[in-house]
Amino acid sequence: MMSEPLSRLPHALYRAQDVQKLDQIAITDCGIDSFKLMQRAGAVTLNALLEYWPQTRLLRVFVGSGNNGGDGYIVAGLAQAQGLHAEVVQVSAPAALQGDARKAWEWATQKQVHMLSFEDYLAAVASNTAAASAHTVVVDGLLGTGITCKVEGVFAQAIDHINHCTKNKTAAAVVAIDIPSGLSADTGCPLGATVKADLTVTFIGMKQGLLTGRGREFAGSISFNNLDVPAAVYAGSKSPAVAAQRIDINEATRHLLPRNPASHKGDHGHVVVVGGDAGYGGAVMLAATAALRAGAGLVSVITRSLHRPALIAHTPELMVLGTEDEQAPLQALLDKASVIVIGPGLGQGQWSRHLLQLVLSTQSARRIPLVIDADGLRLLAEKPVASTGVKRSLWILTPHPGEAAQLLDSSTEAIQSDRFAAVRALQAKWGGCCLLKGSGSLICCEEADGQQVFLSTEGNSGMATAGMGDVLSGITASLVAQGLSLADSLRCAVVIHGEAGDLAAQQHGPRGLLASDLFRHIQQLVNPI
Repeated sequence: MMSEPLSRLPHALYRAQDVQKLDQIAITDCGIDSFKLMQRAGAVTLNALLEYWPQTRLLRVFVGSGNNGGDGYIVAGLAQAQGLHAEVVQVSAPAALQGDARKAWEWATQKQVHMLSFEDYLAAVASNTAAASAHTVVVDGLLGTGITCKVEGVFAQAIDHINHCTKNKTAAAVVAIDIPSGLSADTGCPLGATVKADLTVTFIGMKQGLLTGRGREFAGSISFNNLDVPAAVYAGSKSPAVAAQRIDINEATRHLLPRNPASHKGDHGHVVVVGGDAGYGGAVMLAATAALRAGAGLVSVITRSLHRPALIAHTPELMVLGTEDEQAPLQALLDKASVIVIGPGLGQGQWSRHLLQLVLSTQSARRIPLVIDADGLRLLAEKPVASTGVKRSLWILTPHPGEAAQLLDSSTEAIQSDRFAAVRALQAKWGGCCLLKGSGSLICCEEADGQQVFLSTEGNSGMATAGMGDVLSGITASLVAQGLSLADSLRCAVVIHGEAGDLAAQQHGPRGLLASDLFRHIQQLVNPI
């Protein structure tokens, strides 16, 4: 199952500037003393740290000059008061401290916390006189959520040192306060040198960048605490809008209601999967089988005739129409579809282009929903948007970053540099519902009140393997065929797909996970108790 800490995270996700607004509302409108908030943050961090590593005996806290450093001073002072040994490594001189950060330094000084400059600490390390313990945890209080430029200089040097602490066994773990230093809170991209934490303890508002792209890689486990600020902070007239919504398997549970006992196969839709050029029959098999396992009443496949024996041998419930069959009634079959999937194993040759044009023309004439994936997206990217002639409100596009780059005439690096902006741009240009796959998959659909972005926290690294996208396209189409809206179908399919991968990895580990390993878990998840 999805990791328990992730399942406890808030659903509302914010940008850094909006979290700062929440913080300010709590202070100015709710009358919460800002230094008391800092003390709460320090206490929450220390409690989370000791919950994960109860044998901790030494805390080595690296601090900067901002409020993130102030939090670090509080952590050190509280640890010292509890009988632990705490040491503060000052990467910024105390003279640079202002406001609450300076109050925190003064408070920690009163607690007799040992403090030394970063230069003196490095000298102690070089001479082997630095304090040592078999149960040391390093705390990152260097930089907060406000950074927008590349981390360089002494801070980059300190971050590199922190990252080597666990590698060279001088620390059991690294804990980041609020966000790993150097990580963009908005995009999840590293801004130069970035702390790689084992645990991130974050506050007030959940930062969207922690959960997508490389955010999870640098954040490690994530613990959230709202520091007991009132609910009005989030729902008042001055409160910032939520930037995105986190979704998990509960999203599917809300939509997948029990079936009518008197229903028949025709009530659950007909999925037609189009693709599987020579040598790629496995892709359509995965998509079609996933559609059946997700509950579609009927599933047909339009593919190369040579794939028919293997497809029927693997899944005899499929109906397979070969394009080389004499007078193959392709149009008649497409006209019967509740939804059409095109792209798995489609290829990019003349055969592929002919089938894509046939499907687009059918959708335009008969308003049949489409799910377009893989090679279907690459061929679609060659066409001017206006030339497709399709009802763009009736399709779902499911690109990975490379395919998204083609659709947006961009680069994979640019897509990954701001995945939230990229998925919004995809939806704005191509319409319908768009998915940007990857760690922390993002969904953008046009709702009544504008674009809405959703982030899935399901899934694991074992799912970075061939055929996973084909399975996802089959699940998505199956839910459309069963009557869910395109937006609900895509959201439910993404979390079911990710949770099925988590269940499969839980049994045998992520390495070596196959796309077909998800099938039995898919059936379990589309039948919630």
